[in-house]
Amino acid sequence: MRIAQSKIQGLKSKTGAKRRESRATEIARSVFAIEGEAVLALRKKISDDFEEAVNMMSACRGRVIVTGMGKAGIIGHKLATTLSSTGTPAYFVHPEEALHGDLGMIARDDLVIAISNSGETDEILRIVTLLNTIRKIGAKILSLTGNQRSTIARNSDLSLDISVEKEACPMNLVPTASSAAALAMGDALAMALLDRKGFSPEQYAYYHPGGSIGRKLLKIKHVMREKKSSPIVPSGTKIIDALHKVTKAHAGIVSVVNRNGVLVGVFTDGDLRRAIEKDERAAQKQIDDFMTRNPVTAGPETLVAEALRLVKEKDVGALVVTDKKGKPVGIVDERDLLGLA
Repeated sequence: MRIAQSKIQGLKSKTGAKRRESRATEIARSVFAIEGEAVLALRKKISDDFEEAVNMMSACRGRVIVTGMGKAGIIGHKLATTLSSTGTPAYFVHPEEALHGDLGMIARDDLVIAISNSGETDEILRIVTLLNTIRKIGAKILSLTGNQRSTIARNSDLSLDISVEKEACPMNLVPTASSAAALAMGDALAMALLDRKGFSPEQYAYYHPGGSIGRKLLKIKHVMREKKSSPIVPSGTKIIDALHKVTKAHAGIVSVVNRNGVLVGVFTDGDLRRAIEKDERAAQKQIDDFMTRNPVTAGPETLVAEALRLVKEKDVGALVVTDKKGKPVGIVDERDLLGLA
């Protein structure tokens, strides 16, 4: 009898778990639907105001400052980083910190983007009051609000509508759909601005040297060692003199050029060891007798990924970067490349 009751309780427990799982799945589907509909509804809200907002951002000669409280502030952080990573100098200012001195970060010709679903956030209202003075010397305000008749909207040079019918929260309280709408509108502005500026994949890579996408697009010219860090000596130089340049540049390789400045060889730490093994007085002899001729080279436009492949395939420690005329303009070694791989 006890065994039977135990089985029944086990079945009830499993049934309850399934019900809880079903409820959780139901909520998840509801959240996706409500937030998805909120974002899609923004398409109907796009008007000439959106074009004007992009114009304001494109014409901004200073920086874009984003501000917002709570969830809106988190969205603001994301918008600021997206803008910065796509060629538009931007940063986030917390409303409360702005009221205690950080307003000094806002200067002439800056553009302030205030994000607030209600448009009546106390801290932002106080900022808007102060910004009315700052705006007199050039700063403008673009707001993203869910209430176009709000105080923030009315105190902005331009306001974009990010209102939603309801939140995905069952209580219709927690910012969910409204956060998704603000995020989407911010992304739309950033992508339209990116397109307006003609921002390229190469530029994206330059701003993202540590990211996987950026590393695939990054070019040698962005990471190579130039000038004083890339020693060059003329053909006929004594090894001892070349070593002085290598030591001063903290490099493990020196480029050897002819009278026209064209690369004819390289001399490395390995070449030095082999030279001394053959002749103890090698340091006083010309570098031409011991240098590696026809070294492996790459152009400034070569992708970092391709350069790393060359280094491994040719089994060399470094590459000399040469221009179209064959003149050395820099060096990049395996450590530089592996740090980006």
